[in-house]
Amino acid sequence: MEIKYIEKVAQMNSGKNLKYAIFTMGCQLNENDSERICGMLEEMNYKKAEKVGDANIVVFNTCCVRENAEDRLFGKLGEMKRLKEAKGTIIAIGGCMMQEKVMVEKINNSYPYVDVIFGTHTLHKLPEDIYRVLINSKRVEDIIDIDGEIIEGFPIKRNDNIKASVTIMNGCNNFCTYCIVPYVRGRERSRNPQDIIDEVQDLANKGYKEITLLGQNVNSYLVSKKINQENISYNVVISNKNNVGNCNNQNYESIKEKECERLTVNSFATLLRAINRIDGIERIRFISPHPKDFTDDVIDAIRDCDKVCKLIHLPLQSGSTEILNKMNRKYTKEQYLNLAKKIKEKIPEVAFSTDIIVGFPGETEEDFEDTIDVVNQVKFEQIFMFIYSIRIGTPAEKMENQVLETIKHERFDRLKKLYEELVAERNKEYVSTVQKILVEGKSKTNSNVLTGRTESNKVINFEGSDELIGKVIKLKIVSEHMWYLKGEKI
Repeated sequence: MEIKYIEKVAQMNSGKNLKYAIFTMGCQLNENDSERICGMLEEMNYKKAEKVGDANIVVFNTCCVRENAEDRLFGKLGEMKRLKEAKGTIIAIGGCMMQEKVMVEKINNSYPYVDVIFGTHTLHKLPEDIYRVLINSKRVEDIIDIDGEIIEGFPIKRNDNIKASVTIMNGCNNFCTYCIVPYVRGRERSRNPQDIIDEVQDLANKGYKEITLLGQNVNSYLVSKKINQENISYNVVISNKNNVGNCNNQNYESIKEKECERLTVNSFATLLRAINRIDGIERIRFISPHPKDFTDDVIDAIRDCDKVCKLIHLPLQSGSTEILNKMNRKYTKEQYLNLAKKIKEKIPEVAFSTDIIVGFPGETEEDFEDTIDVVNQVKFEQIFMFIYSIRIGTPAEKMENQVLETIKHERFDRLKKLYEELVAERNKEYVSTVQKILVEGKSKTNSNVLTGRTESNKVINFEGSDELIGKVIKLKIVSEHMWYLKGEKI
C-alpha cells in the first residue's frame, strides 16, 4: 500500500464532506478485508454514509464461495446505475469474485459504469486506483493472477470495540474439489509472527478483549515457509506491560526483562502460546483449521492456554470416506472421529463446531447416513450447513452424478432437524451451570437486556448495567431457549 496515494486523495477530498458505503459478501476474511478498505477510505477523507444514496463512493467486497453471491452483486449493481447517473458516485468492485475472468468480462460487458475492479492481491492499491479514476475519469482494472505479497501497515476501521479479527495467513494449498478459494486467493502465505503479535498487542492496548485468528487453514501456519527453509523460526518480543511501542527485537537487549519477553514462534501451536501471553486479551478463537493438519502440539496448546476458547471449529464437510476422497479432503471418516476422540480425551470440556456440505456430486443415501452418524457421535455445538452448488472452475463442476435438487433439500432438512434436536438437548445441560461470558452489548431485540457469549459461543441474555459491557463475568444459566440461554448474575 502506497501511503502517498492516500495522502493525495485525502488532499483532493479535503473540506468536501464526502461519504462512502461498503457491501461485504462472504466469510470473516472478507469482513477483515472490508475493515481495511474502510480504514483506507477514512484516511482519504471519506466518512461512512448513513444510507447508500448519500455515498460518493460505493465499494463491493465480493465472495465467490457463498451461494447466490453473484445474483446479490448484480442486483445491487443495477441499483447503482441510478446513483451513478444522479451524482457521479464512484463504484468499485473487489474481492474473490473479481479473480474470476468470466465475472470480470461480464462486468465489462454489462456494467460499463463501474469505475474500479480490483482483486484479492491488489487490495492495497485501492487508494491508487481511486486516485487514477479521480484524475483521468477512466475505468481502472487492477487484477493480477500471481500470488500477491503480504502487505503490512493497512489503516483499519474496526466494526467492533470489544472483539476483533486478525489475519495470520492468506491463501490455501488444499484444493478441495468444491472450492474456488486457492484459485482466487492464491497459495498459502504466512504473516511474520512479530507483525501478528504487534497487531494483537495494539488491540489489547485499545481495550479489545477477544480476538479471532483468521486463515483458510490456520493450523498450517508457517508450513509452506518450512518447505523452502528447514527449521525456520522467529524470535518475537511480547510486552508484559501493555507497552507494545517499547518492545521489539531491535531494542530488546536494552530494556528490562520484566517489561518484555522474547519467545520463539515456528508453528501455529507456538503462535497460540505466544498470543496467550499478551496481557489484556482474555479470549482467543481461530478459524478455520483443517483436520489433516490438527497435530498434537496444536491440541496441547489449546489445552494449556487458558485464553484459547475450548470451542474448536473442525470442518467435516461429509461423513462419508468415499465423498471425502472425491472432495480431496485427505482424511477418512474414521480418522476424523479418531481426531475428535483424541481432542476430547486431552480437553474434556471441549466443544466442536463444523461445516457440512449436503448433496455433493455422487452422494448416495448411504453416504448421507455416514454424515448423520458422525453428527450423532460428535454432537456438535454448532453446525454450519450448506447445500452443494456448482462453482465454475472447480473440479466438482465436471463431476458426474450431480444430486437432484429435491434430494439435496430433503437431506438438508433432515440434517437441520437432527441439529435442532441436538441443540435442544445440549441447551438443557447448560441450565443451572455457571458460565463465563464476554458481555458484548445490548440485545438487538431488547435494549433493556445485555447479551454475551460463552467460550462455546452460546448466546446468553441477562439483565445488567451497561458498565458490564466489555467485561468477562460469571452468570448462572436459569433457562434455555432454542437459540439463546437466559442467565442471572451471581
